[in-house]
Amino acid sequence: MSQKAQIGVTGLAVMGRNLARNFARHGHTVALHNRSYGRTKELVEEFGHEGTFLPAETAEQFVASLERPRRVVIMVKAGPATDAVIDEFAPLLEEGDMLIDAGNAHYADTRRREAALKAKGLHFVGAGVSGGEEGALHGPSIMPGGPKESYEALGPLLEDIAAKVDGEPCCVHVGPDGAGHFVKMVHNGIEYADMQLIAEAYDLLRQVGGLSPEEIAGTFSEWNEGRLGSYLIEITAEVLKQVDAATGKPFVDIVVDRAEQKGTGRWTVQAALDLGVPVSGIAESVFARAISGGVQEREAAVSAGLPGPSAGADHVGGDLRADVEQALFASKIVAYAQGFQQIQAASKEYGWDIDPGAMAKIWRAGCIIRAKFLDFIKQAYDKNNELPTLLVDQYFLDAVAGAQDAWRRVVVTAAQQGIPAPGFSSALAYYDSLRAQRLPAALIQGQRDFFGAHTYQRVDKPGSFHTLWAAEGRPEVDA
Repeated sequence: MSQKAQIGVTGLAVMGRNLARNFARHGHTVALHNRSYGRTKELVEEFGHEGTFLPAETAEQFVASLERPRRVVIMVKAGPATDAVIDEFAPLLEEGDMLIDAGNAHYADTRRREAALKAKGLHFVGAGVSGGEEGALHGPSIMPGGPKESYEALGPLLEDIAAKVDGEPCCVHVGPDGAGHFVKMVHNGIEYADMQLIAEAYDLLRQVGGLSPEEIAGTFSEWNEGRLGSYLIEITAEVLKQVDAATGKPFVDIVVDRAEQKGTGRWTVQAALDLGVPVSGIAESVFARAISGGVQEREAAVSAGLPGPSAGADHVGGDLRADVEQALFASKIVAYAQGFQQIQAASKEYGWDIDPGAMAKIWRAGCIIRAKFLDFIKQAYDKNNELPTLLVDQYFLDAVAGAQDAWRRVVVTAAQQGIPAPGFSSALAYYDSLRAQRLPAALIQGQRDFFGAHTYQRVDKPGSFHTLWAAEGRPEVDA
């Protein structure tokens, strides 16, 4: 074969097909492979005019059509399917060639695969890709990990097809082995929290404020013009405007209130527990989806007449819409602060040396959580790359300080009216926990020492201590 492709894509479902088209549209010759050749033919027949494609029926033909170092993008289902593709292609590749997993793989799997392929002289790149099928085609946010030297050959192609902000690509080398997929996982966790907070804002405006979906759509459209401007706020307004053609009812009223999930939010919470990082906002959003799926339990509670508040109080002390906007913005800041803290903790744990400001930069376009205030996050980390939490950066400190009275009113109103707002309330509890000079954890340490002799530390002298609780006088001893 005389003509060679700069990059190849195997796995041509919607995301793989659109990534391949994106590469071709940017002038790159793209090798194509799919387990069933019919899908490869369909892509060429339908979109062959968009660029140069080299379709292959077999893995051997596909690999032979690639220039060195070979760059093979894998776009198949995470898990065993990805391992199967790696097992198929790795024996056909040569030292210095690279396999790029652009799916939603678990970062621990990426670390395992990278180590195994490194031993064979191959580069393995776990690349988070955000933006859905439209982003894949028109410009996603890309979070590649893996060996830095692989980025020298791969990076220019990824930067070419990535979304751009002021000419800057939303793509950067995140760090070694599983760093890219870890960051993408946390991105998705923040996405879960963001969506939950928006849903709670809608619920309060409708149930407490008595606004119709159409009116709430107008509110979200207004908010999208201000500091809450983001892709998720924008599409929320569009969803709330939608009217069901069959019934004439608001679209949101004919959809079953059961939110599904693919697992990345759950992974984020599990990883946070392993790292000892409190991502309570993300966790509550995952649990909220789980509760929405607990149909049997919810039906039983309704049938049993599980009582609510005897008399829900009106929202007191401020304009509901203005207060909800403040609560939404403050809670959103907390969700991002928790996500970035988790990224920093993992970077330290695994030696990834992730630049948090660069993550904010590449999330400004192309991805699902793209938002105006990511510029302020980038600026915060540009000023202090070791920032312990975003909440102490002056911009975010001022924003949350200005929002907290309204935020508290919203949480109180939700509790008084019996409206679940786990995102708003957990974010406020996290904020108050950070600002507390003393937490009741001191009592918990006393309890642990009492029943398990787990020891405790004192505020007035160094060392670990244990109280002999069963002894007369309960003397204290050095542990």
